[in-house]
Amino acid sequence: MRLNRGSRSLSRRRAAFTILELMIVLAILIAIMGIVLVNVMGQKGKADTKITQAQIKAFEGMLNNFKVDLNRWPTDEEGLAVLWSKDALTEDADKEKWGGPYVTEPKPKDDWGSDWIYRAPSEGEGKPFIASAGPDKEEGTEDDITNGGGEGADGGSGDDLGDFSGGSSGSGSGG
Repeated sequence: MRLNRGSRSLSRRRAAFTILELMIVLAILIAIMGIVLVNVMGQKGKADTKITQAQIKAFEGMLNNFKVDLNRWPTDEEGLAVLWSKDALTEDADKEKWGGPYVTEPKPKDDWGSDWIYRAPSEGEGKPFIASAGPDKEEGTEDDITNGGGEGADGGSGDDLGDFSGGSSGSGSGG
């Protein structure tokens, strides 16, 4: 009988986890969660950047519609707000020509909560400059996302072809 009781208590003790075993399992789970979290956060940053690039492209199209209607780009004071509100127009005569709203839903701020950066081009030159200050919310830094138009440099919009543009696209010899 005595041997029977001893083996029973030994099997009960072995069936439970020790504190050390639980801590090892928890440490492994935390390490795995940390790795997953780092990878997910990196992907979210890339996704936010791509969304912002798409929004800038959409603004360009809407600004083109504005230019067709009013025969001019919005001024720096008017900014992108003229795409959703005719009240942002500085000239009363332009309010009659305004064909908006050009945006279904106003978006005065980027995904990081900063105001969009807009600069009208000089008279008759190029397209407007549109940018987001990016995650750091500071204009003129490496993480800025721009359309590369106007006076600003491309800050990561993905449109910059660098050395590959070379000005030779479509200039084949034609044999």
